[in-house]
Amino acid sequence: MTFLLRVNKHEAPPDRFDRRLLPAMMLSSALNPVNSSIISVSLVPIGVAFGASASETAWLVSALYLATAVGQPVVGRLVDLYGPRWIYLGGTMLAGLAGLLGVLAPQFWVLVLARVVLGFGTCAGYPASMYLIRSEADRTGKGSPAGVLTALAVANQTVTVIGPTLGGLLIHVGGWRTTFAVNIPLALACLVLGARRIPKVVVAQRSTLSSLDFPGIGLFTGMLVALLIFLMKPQVAHWYLPVIALLAGIGLIIREMRIAQPFLDVRVLGGNLPLVATFLRNLLACMVLYCYLYGFTQWLEQGRGLSAAGAGLVLLPMSLTAIGVSTLTGRRPEIRAKLLVGSLGQVLVAVVLLTLHSGSAIWLLVVGSMIMGIPQGLNTLANQNALYLQADPTRIGSSAGLLRTSTYFGAIGAAAAGGAFLSSGSSGAGLPSLAGFMLVSSVALVLLTTLDRSLARLGRSQ
Repeated sequence: MTFLLRVNKHEAPPDRFDRRLLPAMMLSSALNPVNSSIISVSLVPIGVAFGASASETAWLVSALYLATAVGQPVVGRLVDLYGPRWIYLGGTMLAGLAGLLGVLAPQFWVLVLARVVLGFGTCAGYPASMYLIRSEADRTGKGSPAGVLTALAVANQTVTVIGPTLGGLLIHVGGWRTTFAVNIPLALACLVLGARRIPKVVVAQRSTLSSLDFPGIGLFTGMLVALLIFLMKPQVAHWYLPVIALLAGIGLIIREMRIAQPFLDVRVLGGNLPLVATFLRNLLACMVLYCYLYGFTQWLEQGRGLSAAGAGLVLLPMSLTAIGVSTLTGRRPEIRAKLLVGSLGQVLVAVVLLTLHSGSAIWLLVVGSMIMGIPQGLNTLANQNALYLQADPTRIGSSAGLLRTSTYFGAIGAAAAGGAFLSSGSSGAGLPSLAGFMLVSSVALVLLTTLDRSLARLGRSQ
């Protein structure tokens, strides 16, 4: 990489990816997904402990989403400017402190604060990992380390699988505070691995902190916060929130077009429409996925009458299938083919959901779960690989952060759809409406993939 000089004492072989980086990369990038999923089994006991309502405990989920959606591209930009080492170490320290804060929290609002800190702390892992992969690819002369990208995707999918199960086990052993405490040893492990393995770097044209585009970051943050809060609970009475988001977005574009070193280079994004399309595809794919994870799970318990454990077992084949699909197809270069199969798989899942009712056989639910694992494995991997090849190498960190931001936009959109269609007491009746929403989103993903001709060239270029 032309802007990166490694200053390790022990250099890796010049023709091979430095696999000593893998444990640090995989563990840190998985901190955010595991905290996104582990909280799902903690909400009820936390609500009981603090006398908090369901609408209040929902802020434990939303706080992490907001902090992550805003923080990922900001932290990614810092990685681009200063290299991954100190950003990685600082982020994992924050994650550990957030875990300690959650363990000691005397009041509910302190828990919400801990989740905010945790969101910002876990922002560093994925952009730093993508930066290191790009750096190693340039150092070795191998443009697309498919095996490493696959390992990163599988690691994130695996922790999403074990998050709720791990949370249930921890709560059984030591209570809900253990779901925060688990971040302390994970952060310590990341600190040790990061300090030992992540190289010190010298970045050409390194900027000073005062040269950061703070007004641009502020406008970007205001735009996202206003839009995300509205999407979490859309109401006519909150009309001013999308207006604020629109005005902040316009201000952001004007600001970033006028300065030499913008936080979000809208000129580059405007000239890189394939990358913008990847963000949009990832948003649609994740929205359908989270509609299934949140909405279908709610229907399994309230509409089909399964226990929480039973619903978890029905969903398990999806995650196992996703891991298997990613592992088997990870080294194949066909990005467009993966996205087409994945998006068509989501269409099929939506059609299956349209046929379900309170008396549907368990085997049909399991089959639907297995089918959903195919797009989960293919779409995640394909969009990650597309971003790696499409992004400006000097902005790989911030681009990776924006990809994660699009993931959380999809998750929040799914939560809003679930709230609209699966209101309390009507989950059974609302499933067809949710499935229809998933079907429309999946068809849009098929069309966006089919019409993007750059994907075919992208696959051949790997």
